[in-house]
Amino acid sequence: MSRISVRGFAVASATAVTTVGAVVGVASGGTAAADDNNFEATAADTTLLADIPAGQQAQVQTASLTQQADAQASAADAAAKKSVEEAARIQAAKDAKSKKAAAEERLEKERQEKKERAERASRSSIRSAASFATQSSYSVAEVQAMARQMVPADQFQCFSNIVNHESTWNYRASNPSSGAYGLVQALPGSKMSSAGADWQTNPATQIKWGLSYMDGRYGSPCGAWSFWQANHWY
Repeated sequence: MSRISVRGFAVASATAVTTVGAVVGVASGGTAAADDNNFEATAADTTLLADIPAGQQAQVQTASLTQQADAQASAADAAAKKSVEEAARIQAAKDAKSKKAAAEERLEKERQEKKERAERASRSSIRSAASFATQSSYSVAEVQAMARQMVPADQFQCFSNIVNHESTWNYRASNPSSGAYGLVQALPGSKMSSAGADWQTNPATQIKWGLSYMDGRYGSPCGAWSFWQANHWY
């Protein structure tokens, strides 16, 4: 006859405990039932399932299996709950990331639209050289005012820096050794004739040519100013 150990079977209820205690007393030949304090020690001494009457074995096994099933179900519920919570956390993180990306994209689009509106407004306010009445002479303030109306607002300071260094806003400035002439010191000065025949006497014509030169060679007056700072010529 095989002898199966009782160890590993947990007693899940008071009834099962009482039953096992009674059976232990019978199996060991004793006449008194073990109390709650010495039950575990007594059960440890009588650990063979074969020693328990057949009628009580099923009760012990059933109680143990029930407790194991309950423990497994509880563990499964906890694992499922943890899995659901983790999935929710991951989804929440994805949603937050998507919202952040959408917000950043929207802000960038708004900034770009604002920049384009400003550029359109700046271009619409720019006057051509031909729109200025011809004068016999121009003050520095008048020449600067003309430049402000012809050069894009975001490029004016760079343009002004170059002109200030090249001619100090003197549209008749001439370099006798090189032949450079005018506000932007075109070399030779006759290059400016492509902007107008009055290049020697009209600051607007010189500004028009200088702006075209800076845009064509350096991309913008600010590009020309960056080059000028590094080389002291442009």
